[in-house]
Amino acid sequence: MTAAAFPARPGVSGSRQLAGTGALLRFNLRRDRVVIPAWVAVTGLLVLSLPGSLKSVYSTPAERADIARQMLANSSLRATYGPVFSDSLGGLTAWRIGGYAAILAGIMSLVVVVRHTRDEEESGRQELVSSAMVGRRAPLTAALLTALVANSALALLIAGGMAGQGSAGALAFGLGIGGVGMVFATLAAIVAQFTDSGRLAKGLTGGLLGAAFVLRAVGDSTTNDGSSPATWSSPIGWLENLRPFASERWWVLALFAAATLVQGVVAYELAGRRDVGMSFFPARPGPAQGRLGTAGALAWRLQRGSVLGWGLGFFAAGVAFGGITKGAADLVGDNAKTREIIERMGGQSGIEDAFLATMVGMFGMLAALYAVSSVLRLHSEETGQRAEPILANAVGRLRWAAGHLTIAFAGAVVIMLLSGLGLTLGYGAEPGPILAATLVQLPAIWTLGALAVLLHGISPRLAPASWATAGLALALGWIGPALNLPQAVLDVSPFGHLPKLPGGDMAWGPVIVLTAIAAALVAVGLTGLRRRDLTT
Repeated sequence: MTAAAFPARPGVSGSRQLAGTGALLRFNLRRDRVVIPAWVAVTGLLVLSLPGSLKSVYSTPAERADIARQMLANSSLRATYGPVFSDSLGGLTAWRIGGYAAILAGIMSLVVVVRHTRDEEESGRQELVSSAMVGRRAPLTAALLTALVANSALALLIAGGMAGQGSAGALAFGLGIGGVGMVFATLAAIVAQFTDSGRLAKGLTGGLLGAAFVLRAVGDSTTNDGSSPATWSSPIGWLENLRPFASERWWVLALFAAATLVQGVVAYELAGRRDVGMSFFPARPGPAQGRLGTAGALAWRLQRGSVLGWGLGFFAAGVAFGGITKGAADLVGDNAKTREIIERMGGQSGIEDAFLATMVGMFGMLAALYAVSSVLRLHSEETGQRAEPILANAVGRLRWAAGHLTIAFAGAVVIMLLSGLGLTLGYGAEPGPILAATLVQLPAIWTLGALAVLLHGISPRLAPASWATAGLALALGWIGPALNLPQAVLDVSPFGHLPKLPGGDMAWGPVIVLTAIAAALVAVGLTGLRRRDLTT
């Protein structure tokens, strides 16, 4: 069957189209009973812990007003965090962490929706479920309702926890973050109709989420009031322009509602016009004479699009952030507090070097998500029962796994170099120090990817926990320094042990140790994969 689209059957009532939605919703919530509460709790607590941290650093209103003025006047920091609209603790919290909390909400939402739609169809389980008394649009409805429950819980947690800073601002802040989550939930529902794999759907939606952040950053680097068209074209920019704790613009919430509604309608329409398990852009059939002679060639064929997409995205983001780095030096040099917070982010003296080191570290933590995703292609191939026919031939398990792991670990090198090249071009500096700084991130990236190999090798059921470890490293790296977390806590992430380059002193010890740990984890994981039974 090659047809991808099928018209909806006439004469089917809306109630029958949604039959079984309640049962599927309960089932989805049961399946996600650990993931959703953990994600909501981590994101919410990161937000709620920030006011106390800011108060300890800037204890007086005068200090907070001074830092707000300095941050608002700096294009580099506006690009990183957005403009400051209020010097209250609530306003500074929304400025410092609002965009990143919105990204976490968007990631949670797209993962939930794709997991309960395209992943179910790809595995074949959706066809079995649909053979019972389940309406055509019930799975999509249940998936979106699951995302709604998760985002509502996050919004309530943030609104309730921040109420002490102002009830109106807290409500706007919580609703805005939840609104961003729902925009990307419905966007993921649309993307899932056009792809034939859950992994591709997550990657494309994640790429759109990254593009939204870059658009917001580019827009805020040119204006200090959020009025740039680029900022308004991003849902993360909508959260900024909602202005929590700063004379809230309640009408901006209508943008979240309209985008969610329109995208939801489009997703419903598309879902009703294709067959279960199909997509509007199905995979093209291969040639009559196969040209993939090795397991490594097959792995490259399956993952080349991912490497290309991540690489181009990192290069473009590198150019954008490199171009605004020189603005970091425009801060008032006599302000010790301002210099301290900038240098804390980068780990050494020199504002421009600190900013570059911060960007390099951010790219490294995002590249870890690529590494985990690429390693987990082993998991999807096995659980999708596509690995068994390959291994039934003259291909051993280690040889099969080596192809995918080569793409994962070597691909991380490629995308980090591209990010460094982009930073170099945007900043207009010599490429050597920046490219070296990006390569120093690799041992930490490989360690998180190797942990995914270990978990998959021990048991495929443990493999999804790799996302939790990568998310923890991301949260500690992005938000930990601002919260003044103890170094022992920051060192839980492998990125906490790396030297801060460019500008800092090179330390080979952590680099060698992390590389050795990654190699050991891969070896143990491959040993487990070789000895255990495959999932069938």
